[in-house]
Amino acid sequence: MNETSIELLKSLTQADGIPGYETEVREIFRDAVSDVGPIGTDRLGSIFCERAGNAEQPRILLDSHLDEIGFVVQSVTDNGFVKFLPLGGWWAHTLLAQRVTITTKLGKVPGVVGSTPPHLLSGSRDKVLDMKDLFIDIGAESEEQAAEAFGVLPGCPIAPYGPFMPLKNDKLFSAKAFDNRVGVAIVIEALLRLDEHPNTVIGAGSVQEEVGLRGARTMAASVEPDLAIVLEGPPADDTPGLSVGATQGKLGGGVQIRIIDSSMIVNPKLADFAIETAKRHEIPYQLGVRQSGGTDGGAIHQSGRGVPSVVLGVPSRYIHSHVSIINIDDYTAALDLTMHLVREIDASALEGFLFG
Repeated sequence: MNETSIELLKSLTQADGIPGYETEVREIFRDAVSDVGPIGTDRLGSIFCERAGNAEQPRILLDSHLDEIGFVVQSVTDNGFVKFLPLGGWWAHTLLAQRVTITTKLGKVPGVVGSTPPHLLSGSRDKVLDMKDLFIDIGAESEEQAAEAFGVLPGCPIAPYGPFMPLKNDKLFSAKAFDNRVGVAIVIEALLRLDEHPNTVIGAGSVQEEVGLRGARTMAASVEPDLAIVLEGPPADDTPGLSVGATQGKLGGGVQIRIIDSSMIVNPKLADFAIETAKRHEIPYQLGVRQSGGTDGGAIHQSGRGVPSVVLGVPSRYIHSHVSIINIDDYTAALDLTMHLVREIDASALEGFLFG
């Protein structure tokens, strides 16, 4: 199973899909689940596939978001350099000398994020440059060449370039966009592998999560779930400079079951059920209690009359940059827990999560 998962993760991470421009990722999702059941999209571009089970109710949503953080072309200078704006949460520390890919109507254009060399700076070299002072070098000699020969125009989407590769530790893999292509992969694999389940499952890939959970709102309104399992690639916190005693997202620590963040307080009965299910099936897990950050669950749990929701994550180091790292065992644990939850949540179980 790991080899299948690895190949799927490779194809998903190497697709470009910044907020609002998720077409490449959406098509991988569509092709992968084309034989599973009816496929639909909403008017923002989120995609969902329904897998029938032994009962129409409850309707369980497996959510992931298709988009990754990126940029958009704002303008091109007279001498051919690209000025850009961020889409999603970037930290300028991570950008200098990184490679990017600009998608145009004439094809893909590689580029490198540049700035004034430190040798030529008049002030302190220690100051973090503002993003407005950065640019992308695409090798164009003029604005005209950038537009007419390369197809680079204002509004073109820009994605990080980050190859998929195994590390020396064969359980660790590096690539761009594990936030949240790990979630997309789990949704796809769950849809493909499900057999008997006492409910109806809707696997979804939402759009524009990184700019305010926008797709999750319209997607949830479209599919009307009774319960949601949100699959995510949350930040790992097991690196130097962070408190060892407070680690809740360790690579190799198992699936992260998020209890709270700034966007959602997880239904406590559902959280307990997820924890007990992990224990019963000997699935390694770790608990996440966060004072910041958010997921699609923040929008989904407020949909309609309210949707009991839980967030399962594959911790990833260095998210919101060009390079991130996951442990494939954590991915497997998240997939296993997702499968067990779907197989065990029937109408009676759902009733037990509700208040009354």
